Amino acid sequence: MLTRIDCTTHEEVYRVTDRDSGLEGLIAVHSTQAGPAAGGLRMRVYAGFDEALADVLALSRGMTYKNAAAGLPLGGGKAVILGDPRSDKTEALLRAMGRAVEALQGRYWTAEDMGMTPADLKVLSSETKFVAGLADGPFASGDPSPITAQGVFNALKIGAARQFGSSDLSGKRVAVQGLGHVGWYLCELLAKAGAQLIVADTVAARVEEARVAFGAEVAAPDAIHRVAADVFAPCAIGGILNGQTVPELRAAMVCGAANNQLANDAAADALQARGILYLPDYVANGGGIINVATEILRIEARESYVAERLSQLETTMRGILDAAARQDTSPAHVADATIEQGMALRRAG
Repeated sequence: MLTRIDCTTHEEVYRVTDRDSGLEGLIAVHSTQAGPAAGGLRMRVYAGFDEALADVLALSRGMTYKNAAAGLPLGGGKAVILGDPRSDKTEALLRAMGRAVEALQGRYWTAEDMGMTPADLKVLSSETKFVAGLADGPFASGDPSPITAQGVFNALKIGAARQFGSSDLSGKRVAVQGLGHVGWYLCELLAKAGAQLIVADTVAARVEEARVAFGAEVAAPDAIHRVAADVFAPCAIGGILNGQTVPELRAAMVCGAANNQLANDAAADALQARGILYLPDYVANGGGIINVATEILRIEARESYVAERLSQLETTMRGILDAAARQDTSPAHVADATIEQGMALRRAG
């Protein structure tokens, strides 16, 4: 069942419930101005419905900005399922969510996000055609995580050149918070580049795997932002950069895969005041949606399309950092202003 929620900041927001499967979720369509809203489906434990609603609203808005930054003809949307993906996920629950997505008739396309896998998307696809990131089928784009990680890695090198004078990451200490799909692939790229890794995750077995595979140091999930490092790479949940954590950072740069890393504008200003270079998350982590977009848009030359868009993201990031340096302001503010100006021009046109 879809129950519409009044929301002045979004085009459509729905509470999704299904009594038989126990599904409780949300779908938020922030904007379809540039094209159908696209954004992943996340499943995680929330403190309650209000926290889940706040998350899906922020994430869907972020997807509008991310898709615009990547130059994609897509708007922004997001979906969440309340529950533990390790114990609460069932085929019936996923199929029920698929039916909810289908009910929006293409105004929202879903894909993989935290707590979901390509196999889960396959189950959803039995109920809706508006799902991307599938492992097989026409124009299948597969797991977007490696491409997301590549984009973050590219951004991290751009930031390193600005902050440290060289894009060479050999010997640089990088604290990676979160060893999910993207975080793990990012660790692989960083280790190959010679970086020294400090890792944290709520799953102890995953941390041990990383310790063995990468020779990584280990930190507690709630303390990794405080370790001495050159780079802090948030790759878990959002809001990690806030009034409490920013003063505790011991890194010179922040660049990671997590969405909505900044709790608010004040966090961006606090990073700037401390001389910590922040690389806007929705520019750094845009690789995944580029990969997914090839499936939504039915792009035949997927590899060249992804490579071209990743290169464009690098150009966009460099431009944002250049402008931020000239204006002596946070790159976060420059990124938002750049995207908002582009959206305003589109509306006027």
